[in-house]
Amino acid sequence: MEWKLRLERLRTGAEQRFPALTELTSRLLSGNLLDAGTRLAAQAFLASVPLLFAFAAFAPDGVRDQLGESLRAMFGLTGESNKELQQVLSGTTSDSLRETTGLVGAVVALVSATSFSRAMARVCERAWRLPRAGTRIAAWRWVAWLLFLLVVVVLQGPIRDGFGAGALVGVVLTFLVGTGVWLWTQHLLLAKRIAWLALLPGALLAAAATTALSLTARLYMPGALNRALDEYGSFGLVLVVLSWLIVVCGAVTFAVTIGAVLADEPPLNRYVRREGASATPPGENGDVA
Repeated sequence: MEWKLRLERLRTGAEQRFPALTELTSRLLSGNLLDAGTRLAAQAFLASVPLLFAFAAFAPDGVRDQLGESLRAMFGLTGESNKELQQVLSGTTSDSLRETTGLVGAVVALVSATSFSRAMARVCERAWRLPRAGTRIAAWRWVAWLLFLLVVVVLQGPIRDGFGAGALVGVVLTFLVGTGVWLWTQHLLLAKRIAWLALLPGALLAAAATTALSLTARLYMPGALNRALDEYGSFGLVLVVLSWLIVVCGAVTFAVTIGAVLADEPPLNRYVRREGASATPPGENGDVA
């Protein structure tokens, strides 16, 4: 009984000294975070496939080559996996895709890919416990975020090379760019309802997580992708990519949520203002988180 009383006193003392611990522990142990991360990964995969083919069909040759270089830099693609990527981005493939899908098909692919944007918006809104923004307010933000993310992916090759300065500078640039990406992602998808400074802890944590995962991806992904292609064909490729996306999206989900808790609880809440420049109402549909 004595050790239970000591543990209880320790827990009470920790909660009083670090009040964020209680909220953080309850949020991290919630199964909703794992579910949200998995759903986000699934939507990311479903969005990336049509967008990749549409990009290969309509992007100029130089931009397509840059995308291929960036994907190879992100995943260290070699062997069979690199051949698969080259086949998707090749000129003959894009010509046939352009003939069969047309511009309307590319627009449909972009619109359908907004399911990923909506899933990311729900992750941010749940992290900050905000009501869902109305469709009229949020729709253009979903498309803008997708296009912005596509530009960031295309530029990953030179960023990770430090624009010629080397891998060490590339790691620093990857972290800085990641911080900016996740800061603006929350600001945009939350419809300016949270102040910039309050969003910074989550952006820093998400950037740190994605930067670390990008370093491990170059070590793990090439061999895993090539083995999966040899043993299971394209189905194995899907499994490996989806597994990696689950890890990345889960890390981002946890990072954004932890950042929101830290910004809302002492001691950081003394220095950051939660409310954004304009409080956007839930919208005419009255959806709530």
